[in-house]
Amino acid sequence: MSIFNRLGGVLGGQQELDVEEYMNSAEMENVDVMNEPADFYIKPLALHEESDLAVIQAELAKKNIILLNIAEMAKRPNTLKALIDKLKEYVAKTNGDIARIDEVKILLTPTKVKIIKSKKPQMKK
Repeated sequence: MSIFNRLGGVLGGQQELDVEEYMNSAEMENVDVMNEPADFYIKPLALHEESDLAVIQAELAKKNIILLNIAEMAKRPNTLKALIDKLKEYVAKTNGDIARIDEVKILLTPTKVKIIKSKKPQMKK
């Protein structure tokens, strides 16, 4: 008999507690049982359509850093440029920052978090 079964019996519970089911339940989805909650997070998000901008802005408002995947949107360069311009405007207005990491990744930071953008040092011949 497991400790959970014994506790359930002592506490008057008639239903058997399935720990695995509990840990996989929707309410435990965003709970990190190994670490205490952080103040801010680095969140990987993907840009698929214009409605994703609201999610990105909400995460930045919560002071989270966004690692944005634009691979899907890169297939539509005109739309991508328009959406990136909106994101640039938003981070400028909120005193955040934005920088392209590579062809399909963009880093966005919340208020008062700046990205150091330096060029690679030139190799001396």
